[in-house]
Amino acid sequence: MRLPVAAHTPLTLSRLLSALGGSLQRHPKRITAALAALLLGTGVTAFGVAPLAPDAADLPVRQILEAVQPLAPASVQRQTDALADFSFKLFRTESVRSSDTAQSLLKRLGIDDSAAATFLRTDVNARQILSGNVGANVTAEASDTQQLVKLSMRWATDDDNVFQRLVIERSKSGLFSSRIETAPYTRSARLASATIQTTLFAATEEARIPDEVGVQLAEIFSGDIDFRRALRKGDRFNVVYETLEADGEALSTGRVLSAEFVNAGKAHQAMWFQPPGKDAAGAPLKGGYYSLDGKSRQHAFLSSPVEFSRISSGFSMRFHPVLQTWRAHNGTDFAAATGTPARTVGDGVVEFAGVQNGYGNVVFVKHRNNMETVYAHLSQINVQQGQNVNQGQTIGLVGATGWATGPHLHFEVRVNGVQQDPMTLVQKSDVVPLPTAVMPQFRQLADGFRNQLLAAATIDQTRAE
Repeated sequence: MRLPVAAHTPLTLSRLLSALGGSLQRHPKRITAALAALLLGTGVTAFGVAPLAPDAADLPVRQILEAVQPLAPASVQRQTDALADFSFKLFRTESVRSSDTAQSLLKRLGIDDSAAATFLRTDVNARQILSGNVGANVTAEASDTQQLVKLSMRWATDDDNVFQRLVIERSKSGLFSSRIETAPYTRSARLASATIQTTLFAATEEARIPDEVGVQLAEIFSGDIDFRRALRKGDRFNVVYETLEADGEALSTGRVLSAEFVNAGKAHQAMWFQPPGKDAAGAPLKGGYYSLDGKSRQHAFLSSPVEFSRISSGFSMRFHPVLQTWRAHNGTDFAAATGTPARTVGDGVVEFAGVQNGYGNVVFVKHRNNMETVYAHLSQINVQQGQNVNQGQTIGLVGATGWATGPHLHFEVRVNGVQQDPMTLVQKSDVVPLPTAVMPQFRQLADGFRNQLLAAATIDQTRAE
């Protein structure tokens, strides 16, 4: 295609544009194709630009020789002496086994030191390592010749604020010494989540959650959920709890800080709250668990006279193992080992404490509103008739006295002399809301716990995926 330009006529920009415009109107497709080919050719040319830098193979090569002065003999000797004097230390941690001796423990720690083994067997403090501390972690520091330099072990105490640390050290003279120190815990929060498939403790084990957390969950939500009979497959819980760390080692489990338990599709939430201020005696106000809207989760009566455990039978008919007859079993049998503390479920007065027929050693506690509780088959009674008792107080120890085929606690609740289901009474008891003055602080904490529980819920979802 040629543009309609007259011969010998100067081609100005205006005339060129005018000619292009006329041609574009008469031949739109041909002009468009020509422009596309022009642009394409330009693009190919752009990609074909050669690099500006010279080819490395064409660059000149120069060889440089320098004389290296050898080290002076004295300098070489100093470096040789430094390498000869160099030593390093080895660190290792092992758990104490029930079959351990001093030699076997040190061997697993990579230590071959007869003097250290003798010290572990003879020193009063050191003997604690192999005396009832199965599972405890022992950390050792050894020399490059497998000699013990330092050994330490930590264990929990009855005080939730401090732990104890055993330290064994070797002096420069080669003698060992030992000491026991007390140090404060470092507290940290952990998030966890699990789904019930069979039992609560099977779920905590699967999710690697400490049993202590499962026990606390059962206590916190016992007023709303019957953990003996009402758990269902698919129930789930999210929890934030404290770990008590000693020198970076998680040594114990602290308090559940917040939790959510979904039972039969209904969600129950709780959080720990310490009200600000002090009581009349100058002591800090007592903390407790509250729902996230500020209602106390503490009921007038506990649902269980023993810490949550496997239940041998519920509130139902059963074949009596001693009398060999079908009869109403208007109580609950709590399977527990002999010596397990039995606690009163509410404030009251001991009406009877002694031996009575098939009950064996039994305690009757009188509460308000004509309510009475019974604790039977005790191996030991810790209260006397007429004594005032408070909710949660130990009144005796589980046993197998009276008509009992094995150790357990038989528990009854009576109202006006008529036996009742304990769980029904707990759920009917009143709860007390927080004072209005502390609600702003409570709501701020509650918002934080809500976010933590949402984060905990994602853990179980991620594990399932």
